[in-house]
Amino acid sequence: MTERVLVGVVVGAQGLGGILRVKSFTQNPTDLAAYGPVEDESGRRFRLRVTSQSKDAVMVRLEGVNDRTQAEALKGTRFYVARAALPAAEEDEYYLADLIGLMAERADGTPLGKVKAVHDFGAGTSIELEGPGASLVLPFTQDVVPVVDIAGRRLVVVPPAMVGDEHEEAGEDEEAEAADGNR
Repeated sequence: MTERVLVGVVVGAQGLGGILRVKSFTQNPTDLAAYGPVEDESGRRFRLRVTSQSKDAVMVRLEGVNDRTQAEALKGTRFYVARAALPAAEEDEYYLADLIGLMAERADGTPLGKVKAVHDFGAGTSIELEGPGASLVLPFTQDVVPVVDIAGRRLVVVPPAMVGDEHEEAGEDEEAEAADGNR
């Protein structure tokens, strides 16, 4: 289990007074500051105060940041809170951070790798699997990941058909039809 959880990332500055625009990853975006001080990847601690919210970000006042230049310098900073500061997950619920390190396998038990990271680039959540050879990034949807077994430390994954695979299958079908027609 992860010791700290990513709750937001600075996406820019708002106005001239040092307000930060932060993409919040909390269920209620304005809860970003509700769990106490946050820290960045290096462990620096910050106290946040949410001042307002837009459709894609919360506006945050950060102690010691008083102008736009200081705010812009923080763009890309990720904010974390201690896992212990968050409420316990309900039954059949989990934090996305809980997925990191789980083993991923196909429905038949064939291993696909381990969850290396969970991403959200704006088009939906995806998981990155680290397996033999190369990493594989898949959409984190019910269709692709029908089973999340936190207690068993595993995911069941049904990878979507790959574009190249579809063409190969179509090519094989066409070859079989051509062969049938040539008899």
